Amino acid sequence: MMNLAGKTAIVTGSGSGLGRALAIALTTAGCNTVCVDINASGLEETAKMAEGLPGSVAIITADVTDAEQVDLVMKEALDSFGRLDFLINNAGTDFTLPVSELTIEQWDRVISVNLRAPFVFSKAAMAIMRQQGGGHIVNISSTAGKRAWANASAYHASKWGLIGLTRAVGVEGRPYNIRATLVVPGGMQTAFFDRLEEKPDPRNLQDPGAVAQAILNVLSMPEGSVVQELIVTPLTETSWP
Repeated sequence: MMNLAGKTAIVTGSGSGLGRALAIALTTAGCNTVCVDINASGLEETAKMAEGLPGSVAIITADVTDAEQVDLVMKEALDSFGRLDFLINNAGTDFTLPVSELTIEQWDRVISVNLRAPFVFSKAAMAIMRQQGGGHIVNISSTAGKRAWANASAYHASKWGLIGLTRAVGVEGRPYNIRATLVVPGGMQTAFFDRLEEKPDPRNLQDPGAVAQAILNVLSMPEGSVVQELIVTPLTETSWP
């Protein structure tokens, strides 16, 4: 397995939830982790949690839907650590409304954060990775990209689209030693469900740290192989065989 110490990773949405768990796991493994989120206080909390770990942490408050800010994130990563080995597109949002009530502005926001931002970040990262001889891009989808339920049309569309984007990045990156992985997590113990009136049974949700560890295993794959898709669900999630 590849040693991750000294590698540089960008993690979007790392001010909470899975993004925070990923930042902590990567830094524990010795990575230089660039944490990106629109939530400045969340980023500061992530940085505090990473204090004393083997790797280094840089935090950048940015809107992932703003292409100019994405360019600044890339510049900061290179200025701080000299290279970019891993990009993890994790930032996500949703409005839990039926199609009849979802506004066009809300639809556009979900698609922009969940699908457009990974494209913009991947486009910028691939240019860097091509020059340095390789890298790995991980896109965090969801079981919402594999099956559908009510009141999540924009979320479903964005997560289904992310599957296609990841496949395309993998095909186009292959000649340049750029690997691409789609991660499909099941329900996690994060604040994602806080806004819902009917919340899932917490006993059927998994620790985001477990998903983060699975992703680290994917990033550690020996050169010449790639995990193209990883599905990680709670053991008790009954919607999967």
